Amino acid sequence: MNYAETLDWMFNQLPMYQTQGASAYKKDLTNTILLMDYLNHPEANIKTIHVAGTNGKGSTSHLLASVLQEAGYRVGLYTSPHLKDFRERIKINGKDISEEFVCDFINQHKSFFEQNQLSFFEMTVGLTFDYFAKEKVDIAIIEVGMGGRLDSTNIITPLVSVITNIGLDHTQFLGNTLELIAAEKAGIIKPTVPVVIGEYTSETKPVFLQKAKQEDASIYFASDLVSETFPSALIGDYQIHNKKTVLQTIKILQEVSDFTITDENCKNGFLNVIEKTNLQGRWQILQERPKVICDTAHNKDGLKIVLNQLQKESFSRLHIVLGMVNDKDLSEILPLFPKNAIYYFSKPNNFRGLDPLILQQKAKDFELLGEVYNSVIIAYEKALQDATPNDIIYVGGSTFVVAEIL
Repeated sequence: MNYAETLDWMFNQLPMYQTQGASAYKKDLTNTILLMDYLNHPEANIKTIHVAGTNGKGSTSHLLASVLQEAGYRVGLYTSPHLKDFRERIKINGKDISEEFVCDFINQHKSFFEQNQLSFFEMTVGLTFDYFAKEKVDIAIIEVGMGGRLDSTNIITPLVSVITNIGLDHTQFLGNTLELIAAEKAGIIKPTVPVVIGEYTSETKPVFLQKAKQEDASIYFASDLVSETFPSALIGDYQIHNKKTVLQTIKILQEVSDFTITDENCKNGFLNVIEKTNLQGRWQILQERPKVICDTAHNKDGLKIVLNQLQKESFSRLHIVLGMVNDKDLSEILPLFPKNAIYYFSKPNNFRGLDPLILQQKAKDFELLGEVYNSVIIAYEKALQDATPNDIIYVGGSTFVVAEIL
């Protein structure tokens, strides 16, 4: 199979949460453990940092990778979902895995995958660790896909575990309280491996403390321990927490290993993170006059911060190109959006995309008014056409919506 055929086989034949939702969620790590046995445990030959959390884990992972690259290390980075191309998920020093490696790996092991009915995520995790081991990375930053305890990545014993924060997202899988979700995320805490917590609440802190005690793991609350950070190319208001989390993680990493990272590496890593890792979609300004901002925030906690920042901008009129997936609780999310905006409702080009007529109808209940468009691109083009130079266009609601305009 060529690259396009390989991706088609991966995406369509096997369950994948990104397109299928609930049916792709596996309840244990049996398949991943089976796969690692089959591949001769490539994950055991890689030093790692494991990053979980409801929001900010992507930015945190990219910032960590950038800092370590600045320090001269060969750094693997595994994140999800991708925006444009599957290969964005697996990088070394900012460079995507080659099409050839993806094809060779899938073609070589295809019969094993079929025989054992491995999921998209399980295969991708196997591919990632095999690639990083063969390429002899000095360290790999591994972002959890969803949750933590049962995520396919949770077969590693990292040098440091990181949990950015806890919010109510993916409640149909992880539980419908902060405590339950925190317990799932805390599943990445390993015996004697230090854990850094980015943000906590009165509900989540005891969960983290109890799990850390149970595993004899040192625990560090970055928001209490880090007071000053450095400027970053990532300019969203929410990045302050991610930067504190990264600085605390780097400090612990140096205490438990022989990695050497200076303040200068941290400063440059923060400033050069987009250039070093090719991160996109985080309070990304696509143009000026009219100013166009896109952001992948898609749950209550993430959107609250982004929309507050949006209201701090100065504009004549605000245009919002909005699309969502069909498993979101709209009654929690839509009240966060400003009433003083013109809305362009659209459906992301994805199996899980929410019908824009449903979105428009629900939005009307919260006095959010606008027209429905057949695609994100058409909605975006109409917003550009309507906007004057002093207006602002915001594009968001889903990772998939942002991906279509980049």
